[in-house]
Amino acid sequence: MKVIITGGAGFIGCNAASRYLQQGHQVIIVDNLAREGVQKNLEWLRTQGAPAFERLDVRDRAGAEILFRRHADADRVLHLAGQVAVTTSVVSPREDFEINALGALNILEAMRLAGMQAPVIYSSTNKVYGEMTDQGIVERNQRYAYKDLPAGVSEERNLDFHSPYGCSKGCADQYFIDYHRIYGLRTLVMRQSCIYGYRQFGAEDQGWVAWFMIASQLGRPITIYGDGKQVRDILFVDDLLDAYDAGFEGGDTVWGRAYNIGGGPSNVVSLLDLLAYIESRQNRELPRAYADWRPGDQKVFVSDIHRARTELGWAPKTSSSQGLGLLFDWVSANKELFIEAAPIAV
Repeated sequence: MKVIITGGAGFIGCNAASRYLQQGHQVIIVDNLAREGVQKNLEWLRTQGAPAFERLDVRDRAGAEILFRRHADADRVLHLAGQVAVTTSVVSPREDFEINALGALNILEAMRLAGMQAPVIYSSTNKVYGEMTDQGIVERNQRYAYKDLPAGVSEERNLDFHSPYGCSKGCADQYFIDYHRIYGLRTLVMRQSCIYGYRQFGAEDQGWVAWFMIASQLGRPITIYGDGKQVRDILFVDDLLDAYDAGFEGGDTVWGRAYNIGGGPSNVVSLLDLLAYIESRQNRELPRAYADWRPGDQKVFVSDIHRARTELGWAPKTSSSQGLGLLFDWVSANKELFIEAAPIAV
């Protein structure tokens, strides 16, 4: 197969590219290499095989159209490129919109104009559901939890974009769905929860699981925004890639559909839980500071993954305890990657 991956030098993108390369497929990595450190991921990928590299900013409409015309015979497309931090979107809302919303439209239009038949997956986010202030939230065992949603939030939940990031990602989410309805593109939207894993150069405002792992092992300061009882259903990157494969192989009934992709109720972790895990591995107490809540930060988000389970035949295989152990060990074995370059949000 020929696979195009926008954002292919980022965290999820490089893991996806590595998998396809190891399976013997042709991989086209599309990235603008704007984030500090992603060059290291590209160099690492070149040790995994021989990916083609196309330097492109998704805001470049003409460049996207040229690229997709040249690769109109691609078999799969993963659109992973994007601005990934809520805090950055609040500071620079126009840039956030241009990258996430306009950039997504550029990719869709480039595929449409090239007459492409390849299915395309868009990496959306649970942020499209908003803060869910109408949903009852309780505290149990130093964690926030939904009062009446034991299975988590389903795709039937009304969308409610909060923060410029939520608006830009939600806009793209809906464009991908509509391009199937109106133009027949074989689109698929994955509303991803908290993804973590190898080669994640987490930063304080994004990729919190990796950031706590990195900061704790390099002696960098750790700040908890809010009270640390916030809960997410975390998903190991290998399981996310399995979901992508299941989506691509799902057949005609899945095009134009949105799926929650997360760890589900069995893989919920709070910030305090993660710090306790790291302390147990390091056998020491981690110093930490506390600061005000950040805009758009949900007290709890847990994905209801029933639709993905029944329609795609997908479910997480890696438990949160297993995944955290794998990431902790990987960070420990690769500290030089984080010492040489400042953390990046990928």
